[in-house]
Amino acid sequence: MDLLNNLALGFSTALTFQNLIYCFLGCLLGTLIGILPGLGPIATIAMLLPATYALPPIAALIMLAGIYYGAQYGGSTTAILLNIPGETSSVVTAIDGYQMARRGRAGVALFTAGMGSFFAGCVATFILATFAAPLSQLAFKFGPAEYFSLMVLGLIGAVVLASGSLLKAIGMIILGLLMGLVGTDVNSGVSRYAFDVPELSDGIGFVSIAMGVFGFAEIMMNLEQKEKRESFLNKVTTLIPTWDDVKRMVPSILRGTTIGSVLGILPGGGAALAAFGAYSVEKKTSKHSAEFGQGAIEGVAGPESANNAAAQTSFIPLLTLGIPPNAVMALMVGAMTIHNIQPGPQVMTSNPALFWGLIASMWIGNLMLILLNLPLIGMWVQILKIPYRFLYPAILVFCCIGVYTVNNTVFDVYITATFGIIGYLFFKLGCEPAPLLLGFVLGPMMEENFRRALLLSRGDFSTFITRPLSLGLLVAAALMVVIVALPAIKKGREKVFVEEL
Repeated sequence: MDLLNNLALGFSTALTFQNLIYCFLGCLLGTLIGILPGLGPIATIAMLLPATYALPPIAALIMLAGIYYGAQYGGSTTAILLNIPGETSSVVTAIDGYQMARRGRAGVALFTAGMGSFFAGCVATFILATFAAPLSQLAFKFGPAEYFSLMVLGLIGAVVLASGSLLKAIGMIILGLLMGLVGTDVNSGVSRYAFDVPELSDGIGFVSIAMGVFGFAEIMMNLEQKEKRESFLNKVTTLIPTWDDVKRMVPSILRGTTIGSVLGILPGGGAALAAFGAYSVEKKTSKHSAEFGQGAIEGVAGPESANNAAAQTSFIPLLTLGIPPNAVMALMVGAMTIHNIQPGPQVMTSNPALFWGLIASMWIGNLMLILLNLPLIGMWVQILKIPYRFLYPAILVFCCIGVYTVNNTVFDVYITATFGIIGYLFFKLGCEPAPLLLGFVLGPMMEENFRRALLLSRGDFSTFITRPLSLGLLVAAALMVVIVALPAIKKGREKVFVEEL
């Protein structure tokens, strides 16, 4: 009964005219950046963070959430029609989706992607709504020791599930933790690692790091590459699948939804990992495995369901525990901080309209995305005709204006440009920047809870292992390290991420 009352509050909040407009705007922007290669949700949300200052907190979070799960929808359109994955999670969709399009079944592939995304998004949002309250109640039992151990688990998960080299991922995490130490020590009031630069006394700006490492760096990477343009000559005809298609796609959608819902919650998980995991499962379990790579409908249904389910369930640890499981959720922490909202279980009690309004908006947004993606296919393909060399410089100018307006200082623009160059070097060296952002966000939180736990225990380090919940989280982190070190798991992990690249 409480769930129904809470959802009623959520829909009454989400269905206001203002919030509907921002939900639609987020879904529209998400679809657009999902279609345009190189402009992922991380870069776009980082760019739009300064713009959320002027918005009400609920409207801002609804719009940013719409951008995230909307990008998962949009990326499939160009992946299927043009073999251009607009989003990382759509790379595997292009493998079979584009082959279906070449065989005259583009409409069926788009319908499969849309329906799979819609179903998975709705189910994952229901999971979020169902488990949010119990998990929030559990979170109230967390003390500083438990929160520190949970963050350790989150950072280890980010390393284990990061693509590429484990050593590089560890290095990025450590760099992020060190960057989080810059500024004034909360306990002593002493400036740390600011090098007598007054602008660094409050620490490095979150918006500057996110926009530089993701926005500027990705744009520079894309500008140095030759533009990929392919013309889809076959007209998209029927969207309706055959009965045989339905029998093959329904189990794949169910499996993809399950895989995505689980991987979205895990620390370090995300839409891209869920899509690759679902594709691997479909390839191994399908009775039509020989068709994979040649236009198997399971290769579209499974990954598209998984990436949308993961996008929705990744909000669970953010909203219930205050811990971001991936880089996009770390940006959402930044957006909540901008509006003086402390992410975590207290949001449900202190601001229930925001909490349940955000959840209700996800159902509304999934419906909007169906209406945006299937009927307007032709318009999205036409947008791809805009040359990137004209599009990206305009975005850079917009970014600089946005960064400047945060504190009205040119110093922030210089910091963003510096991190843009650093991020570009990261890409060149094969270092994934997402762990760095997680380390930067979680670092100060870890330090605060670590020191608070020691203060409460009068300097006794055993408090982290004598408290059962804290011990359990540390054991889970240790098990994760041991499991990923096993030869069979290590080989399988490398195989998955080689396929990703």
